[in-house]
Amino acid sequence: MPFFVQLAHHFLPETILAVGVMALILIGAFRGERGFGLVDEMAVGILGLALVAIALSSTPDTSIFDGAYIDDGFSRFMKALTLIGAIVSILLSVDWLQRNGLEKFEYPVLIILSTLGMLLLISADNLIALYLGLELMSLALYVMAAFARDDGRSSEAGLKYFVLGALSSGMMLYGASLLYGFAGTVSFAGIAAVVSTSPPIGVIFGLVFVLAALAFKMSAAPFHMWTPDVYQGAPTPVTAFFASAAKMAAVAITVRIVITAFPGVKDQWRQIIIFISIASMLLGSFAAIGQENIKRLMAYSSIGHMGFALIGLAAGDEAGVRGVAIYLTIYLIMTLGAFAAILAMRVEGRYVENVSDLAGLSRTNSWMAFFLAMLMFSLAGVPPLAGFFAKYYVLLAAVDAGLFGLAVIGVLASAVAAYYYLRVVKVMYFDEPAPAFDRAPMALRAVLGASTLALLGFWVYPSPVMDAAAAAAKSLF
Repeated sequence: MPFFVQLAHHFLPETILAVGVMALILIGAFRGERGFGLVDEMAVGILGLALVAIALSSTPDTSIFDGAYIDDGFSRFMKALTLIGAIVSILLSVDWLQRNGLEKFEYPVLIILSTLGMLLLISADNLIALYLGLELMSLALYVMAAFARDDGRSSEAGLKYFVLGALSSGMMLYGASLLYGFAGTVSFAGIAAVVSTSPPIGVIFGLVFVLAALAFKMSAAPFHMWTPDVYQGAPTPVTAFFASAAKMAAVAITVRIVITAFPGVKDQWRQIIIFISIASMLLGSFAAIGQENIKRLMAYSSIGHMGFALIGLAAGDEAGVRGVAIYLTIYLIMTLGAFAAILAMRVEGRYVENVSDLAGLSRTNSWMAFFLAMLMFSLAGVPPLAGFFAKYYVLLAAVDAGLFGLAVIGVLASAVAAYYYLRVVKVMYFDEPAPAFDRAPMALRAVLGASTLALLGFWVYPSPVMDAAAAAAKSLF
């Protein structure tokens, strides 16, 4: 297929973002800081156009660019989630940036660059494309974490993420070099053809290093060490982007590489995934109990949720991947809604971040209290909210695969995690009122309300998500 035909049919979302970001850089360079509003609006439009291109795509599953890039149902599903996370993250950031004097056109440009890296990562079909996508995503995220450069906490967060991110990149390169050395190819399909059910020890070591690097990117234990500090120190809209879009890409490539490159050594990589899943669930459940800062609480919550998502991957079959896709969709909705509420926590123009600042919210802002309570109930997995179904489908896949111990640990970890989610509800409804929050901007209220309605309505009409997740999982098998 000619190069430009490939771009038009299978690489259109990435092409839109690449061309769009170059146009935004030129506009920002000519207009300076006055161009923030225009660049911000155009960034949302560019991301939205890429999302429409994915939604309208009807091309068959195809591997292009000499097998470096694959366009299939799974990649399109995960790209759609990533783009939604990026769009909402920009919408959530506008008021925060204005109030903190950070109306710089570079911010939406960095989000699009990072999102472009995420899309490339999701469709990577060999080790080189994987590394290029991972680094393009990460380099922009390093800058975004330290975007509030006059804030010591933000600079510290950016430095921590950069140093530990460099370590994970080294692990990725070392693992990829081992895999190439023993398999003689960088292609996922080529690795799968070479690696048999009894692989050389070098392949196992390479797989361990690659999965460790990817676990860092999805902030799964025991490679979570950067997450609480970076989530707390980074600007809150950046934290929302970290917790939503970035995790979609990291989990997607993890699913793809183990399913397509290592189908013959399922028993080996399953042990690694089970260990990471259990460690993440337990750490996320117990470490969050004592957290008073709500951003740190959400950091440990995200670690725990990555553990639950990996339960589906541990099953290693189509039902398990479908469970992962459903889980990530619902997790994205819950996370964006929660960060919309966190960004709405502002008293007399000053942002507050402690759980105690939510005290008595039901008496000072009943609607916000209701929406946030529904989000907490969903994060805890209380039926009939969508969070319950997210956990149900990954646990069901684990049981069907015979992983009964993993399923039991998942249920117990969910019960422990319910404590700190329900504690937030208790503080809002039963404690004496703290100072009332300022009126939230329309964008925050819209995201908070829409996410809550989506979680409440999932059990009534789940078929769009269920059907799309099933089709995405089928394309990998």
